[in-house]
Amino acid sequence: MNIAFWITAGPLALFYLYAGALKITRNRDQLRPMMTWVDRLPLPAVRIVGALEVLGALGLILPPLTGLTPWLAVAAAIGFVLLQLGAIPVHLTGGDRRVALNITLLLTAAVTVWLATTWV
Repeated sequence: MNIAFWITAGPLALFYLYAGALKITRNRDQLRPMMTWVDRLPLPAVRIVGALEVLGALGLILPPLTGLTPWLAVAAAIGFVLLQLGAIPVHLTGGDRRVALNITLLLTAAVTVWLATTWV
């Protein structure tokens, strides 16, 4: 289970760390080619989503790595499930039907929730 957790949590954390950093540091024009939905949300909301993604990525990796408060990994993985449950409707209501990445992230986060319960 330990290896399986790292196989799912590692890439998931890297993805959210990268995506979150982009949302925090780039302006709307730079984000638009990758994220067509940024025009439908206020920029501070995009920045908050980015900050939550970075914090979630750290929460997914650091607690199991350090052994301190390992339940935070479970909370972070649940947060990513909830994030994708919110992201899919945002994409669909905006006319963007490309949600395969969102579904993949949702399923990966759900599996990570299950695997992270071995840390608690």
